[in-house]
Amino acid sequence: MPGKPTNTAEYLAALPDAQRATLVRLREAIQAAAPGAEEGFGYGMPAFTLDGRPLVWYAAWKRHYSLYPIGPALVASLAPDVAADVARYEAAKGTIRFPAAEPLPHDVVATLVRARVAEVRERGR
Repeated sequence: MPGKPTNTAEYLAALPDAQRATLVRLREAIQAAAPGAEEGFGYGMPAFTLDGRPLVWYAAWKRHYSLYPIGPALVASLAPDVAADVARYEAAKGTIRFPAAEPLPHDVVATLVRARVAEVRERGR
């Protein structure tokens, strides 16, 4: 496919099989944790919006998978035991990175997405 992807289907189709399979699982985890979220595409990545506002973006990289925007304030808002689970993953500038060499942590993804849902809805009030 020439050029950069312009939608989620093109983005996923351009990935190697293993990365595509993981991102499909990540996409499903996001959908399960954020009922009513709508798929979109932005910043060259698959995304979800909620109530017309940006919720999350996700992407595959060479050595990791990223979920955006997951910043320090969001992680700090989690219960201490949950924050400890999240802290084992690398975070930087509004992203959390899940190593490609490890299974995708569905429970951590669900927790982070639910926290983002609460954050988006609170800001929307």
